[in-house]
Amino acid sequence: MISRRTDLPLDGDVLAGFLPWLIAFMVFLAVVAAAGMFILHDATANWSAGLTHTLTVQVPPTKGEKALPAAEDPHVLDALKVLRTTGGIIRADLVPQTEVLELLEPWLGRDGAAGDLPLPYLIDAEADPDAKFDIATLRSRLTKAHPGISVDNHRDWLDRLVGLIDAVEWIARGVLLLIGLATVGTVIFTTRTGLSVHRDTIEVLHLIGAQDDYVAKQFAWRALTLGLRGGTIGLALAAPTVLGIGYLASGIETGLLPDASLGVAQWIALAFIPILAAAIATLTARITVTKTLAGML
Repeated sequence: MISRRTDLPLDGDVLAGFLPWLIAFMVFLAVVAAAGMFILHDATANWSAGLTHTLTVQVPPTKGEKALPAAEDPHVLDALKVLRTTGGIIRADLVPQTEVLELLEPWLGRDGAAGDLPLPYLIDAEADPDAKFDIATLRSRLTKAHPGISVDNHRDWLDRLVGLIDAVEWIARGVLLLIGLATVGTVIFTTRTGLSVHRDTIEVLHLIGAQDDYVAKQFAWRALTLGLRGGTIGLALAAPTVLGIGYLASGIETGLLPDASLGVAQWIALAFIPILAAAIATLTARITVTKTLAGML
C-alpha cells in the first residue's frame, strides 16, 4: 500500500497482521456510531422545524345514528372559529378524513381503516413563531365549545423527544471517545511489544549513530501504513452497513422513523475517519517510542 525503506524488520512482526484488523474494527464502529449521530441530528432538526409551532385539535364526532360530515359538524365549526379568532394562530384547517385514514392505515390496514370507526375530526393549526399565547386559555375556550375537544401541543412531547435524542447523541460521542482511547491503547501495546522484540537491533542502530527520533519515525511510519490499511477495511465494511440500514428503514411505511439517508457532506466526514485513525496511530506510536527509548537506553 505505502512502502518506505526501514532498517527494522517491522513488517515481519506478528503484530503487523493483528493491528490493521483491530483498527478496522474500531473504524467500523466509529463510522456506524458517527452515521447514527448524523441521522439523529437531522431527525431532530426536521421534527423541530415541522412541529415546533403546530397544534392538533381533536373534535369527537357528534353522537347520533349518523355522524355529520366534518364541514357540517357544529362543534368542528365552533372549534375552527375559536382558533381563527385567537391571537397568534395564523392558520387553522380541517384535516380531510381521507388523510386521517391514511395515517391509521399502517396500524389498522386498509380494510380496518376504512371501517365504520368513530374517528375524531382533526384540525391542524399553526402558531406565529414570534407571537406568544396561553395554551391553557386556548384549551379552556375550546372545551367550552365542546367538552370532548383535546389540544395536542407538539412542543410538549417534542421537548422530551429532543432530550432523549440528545442523550443518545452524547452516548454516541462517548462511544467514539472510547473507540479512540482503545485505538491509542492498542497502538501503545503493539509499539512497546515491537520495541522489545527489536531491542537488539535498536541498540545496534544507536551504536552506529542513530538517534531516538530516527527509530521513532520508522515505528510511526509503520503505524501510519497499518492504520490506513485497517481504516480502509473498516470503512469498506461500514459503508454497506450504513446503506443497508438506510434501505431497510426506507421500506417501513411510517413517519415515526427518521430518514436514515446521509448527505454528501456527511459521507465525506465519515470518509475522514480512517485518516483520523491513522493519524492517531502515527502520533501515538511516535510518542510511545520516544518516551520508551528515553528510559530504556
